[in-house]
Amino acid sequence: MQALIFNLSHSALGMINNDASNLIWFEEELILKWEEERMMLVRDLGRILVKMSAIQFGTFTLSSGKLSPYYIDLRIVPSFPDVFGKIVAAYIGAIKNLIGLDKVGAVGGVPTSGLTYATAVAYSMKKPLIYVREEKKTYGTAKKIEGVLQPGCNVVVLDDLITTGISLIKTIDVIRSEGGEVDQAVVLIDRMEGGREMLAEKGVRLNTITDMLELTDLLYDMEIIDSQQNRYIKSQIKK
Repeated sequence: MQALIFNLSHSALGMINNDASNLIWFEEELILKWEEERMMLVRDLGRILVKMSAIQFGTFTLSSGKLSPYYIDLRIVPSFPDVFGKIVAAYIGAIKNLIGLDKVGAVGGVPTSGLTYATAVAYSMKKPLIYVREEKKTYGTAKKIEGVLQPGCNVVVLDDLITTGISLIKTIDVIRSEGGEVDQAVVLIDRMEGGREMLAEKGVRLNTITDMLELTDLLYDMEIIDSQQNRYIKSQIKK
């Protein structure tokens, strides 16, 4: 009898181990597939952004107050539905593969640029959308957040770019103060100027579709930007 129990237990343990191995293999395959899709998108994205003049060179003041030798304007992207659709699909792919749909209670948008993408992503994933008002209402209910935020809801916050992380952190702080939980953020492009580290100090993991180092190397390899522009961009990257 004891031998039978041992054999059954051993068999069950083997099945569990096999299931665990198969799950790990499946997850690795999904991540590999996502990485291939992501790289294809990044290459297309580089060409498209330059063609649309979404990347410009000169002297620009960013929303953080920093001066930059280049500027990325992703606000024009929704005017090009095909490009917009690809980027929305990339956000969804990042959330599915890097976070997991089951860990997303709601999608939060950073106004104004991030809200455009968050709206499309939330609708496509059938998840609730919330966003933080740029200015608190001084009338009616004086709400800081628009949309329904359930207490303890896990909110994934979306923005188009991250530089220092100030805009994202402001949104995250408000969501947390209103009872939501935030430990994941997703952006299309990380400018690599300290934003990731700022979010990490807040206990938030930054998930990116690409960053300026990768994007710049691709643009340079494709001879879309020259060596001087390459140096300008990389001079801004925080080491």
